[in-house]
Amino acid sequence: MSQVGAAIVAGVGPVRGLGAALAICFAEKGLHVFIAGRSGDKLKEVAQHIEQRGGSVTPVVADITVDEDMRRLFEVVRSRGDPIDIAVYNVDSNFPAPFLETDTKTFAVLWRQNCLGAFLFAKQTIGIMQAQQHGTLFFTGATASLRASPPFTAFASAKAALRALAQGLAREFSPQGIHVVHTIIDGVIDGDRARSQFPQYVKAKGEAGLLQPDAIAQTYWAIHQQPPSAWTHELDLRPYKEPF
Repeated sequence: MSQVGAAIVAGVGPVRGLGAALAICFAEKGLHVFIAGRSGDKLKEVAQHIEQRGGSVTPVVADITVDEDMRRLFEVVRSRGDPIDIAVYNVDSNFPAPFLETDTKTFAVLWRQNCLGAFLFAKQTIGIMQAQQHGTLFFTGATASLRASPPFTAFASAKAALRALAQGLAREFSPQGIHVVHTIIDGVIDGDRARSQFPQYVKAKGEAGLLQPDAIAQTYWAIHQQPPSAWTHELDLRPYKEPF
C-alpha cells in the first residue's frame, strides 16, 4: 500500500485550463493525482503531460453529477490507498439564459453541475479526510457566487448554493482537521474554453486582464500549506486590471 499522498481534481478538461493546471501543480509537488472529467481524450492528454514531466497520475472518466460515477471514481481512489491531501471540485458550467427564456432543464443542469456534483464529491472526500483527520477541500466558485447578473441568474443561483455548501462544511468539519476553502474566481480564466467561446472578449482584455491558470494553481497550493492556526476559508482572485 502506497503512502505517497494524493490529490483529486474533479472537472479536468483541456491542458490549457484550470483543472489541468491544478493537477499539474499538485503532481509537481510530489502528489499522485487522480483527474476526473467527462472527456477521455482530454484526460488522456493531461495525463500524458503530467507523466512527461515525471508526475504520477490516474485518469478516471466520470460525470461528477451522477452518483454511480462518483462512487466508481472513489473506488479507484481508495484502491490505491494513498492519503488524500487535497481534493478540488472544479466542475463549472455556465451559459447565458435570460430568465423568461430559462426552462426547467437548463436551470436543473446548471444546479446539478455547479452544486449537486459538489455535494456528492464532498460526501466521498470528507469521509476519507475525516478518517485521516487532515486534508484540504477546495470548491471553485465565481463572481456569481456573490451576486447575480442577468442573463446568468440560473448560474448565479447554483454558484451561491455552492458557496453555502462550502460554508456549512467548513463550520462542521474544520474542527476535525479538514480545511474547506471556497475560491471566488472574479474574472475570465485564460484557457481554451474562453478563447474558443468568446475570443473577442479575450482579445479585448489582453493577457494582463485574464487570470492565468498556473497562477491560480499556485494560490491553491499556498492555501493548502497554511497552518491550522490561520486558515483561509474564502478568498477572491482577479487580475490586477479587473474592476471590482
